[in-house]
Amino acid sequence: MKSINYIKSLVIALSIVVISPATGQDKVETSAGVDFVSKYVWRGVSQGVGTSIQPALGLSYKGLSLGAWGSVSFNPVPYELDFSLGYSVGGFSIGITDYYWNGSEGSFFDYHADNHLFEGNLAFTFGEKFPLTLSWNTFFAGRMDQDEDGKQQYSTYIEASYDFSLGGLDFTASIGAAPWDSYAWLPSVNGKTGFQISSISLSGSRTIEITPTFSLPLFVQCIFSPATDASHLVVGFSF
Repeated sequence: MKSINYIKSLVIALSIVVISPATGQDKVETSAGVDFVSKYVWRGVSQGVGTSIQPALGLSYKGLSLGAWGSVSFNPVPYELDFSLGYSVGGFSIGITDYYWNGSEGSFFDYHADNHLFEGNLAFTFGEKFPLTLSWNTFFAGRMDQDEDGKQQYSTYIEASYDFSLGGLDFTASIGAAPWDSYAWLPSVNGKTGFQISSISLSGSRTIEITPTFSLPLFVQCIFSPATDASHLVVGFSF
């Protein structure tokens, strides 16, 4: 697929988001932060070895949001840089994400190379009384999601997550799967194909008060991946 097709798909998806009626806060809000994690695991798949630093920057206005997120490992592996645009109203959200995985090896603007994957995202949260979130994420452009004949495979990840509190800690339990072959993000292990459970996760978090004016959010996540025959225990903290 040529770069013009990438841009055309991106513009169409952006237009769907931007023409939606805007609601939400009446002023621009900004955010900046960074996570330190003992291991970067995404959708049940390990993305590298060792500790990673994951900065994030975002702004939002009347339901529209624009964000940048990255991950850099202390080991000499390619870093990641993602940009996202979204719109939310009530419990519903829609958006697109540009994943750029080969940050240290190629040009960000080289859309002919295997550098970018574009994904459409849909999610719905039922609310505080029933804090269940359902999401659907499908890649719609990018050479890493094409077969040998250049046909897009639309690799997909679906997830259900539920928030709850227990014993003074906040927890999130989630289960995620690939509904069909999704080799753009899920490697084939032992010949497994078709529908696969890629992540069964339980994450617990608490805030540790360091001083009267400074607290440190700490989280621990236990992840099992039947699709990759792997398990992970990740610890991290946020600023």
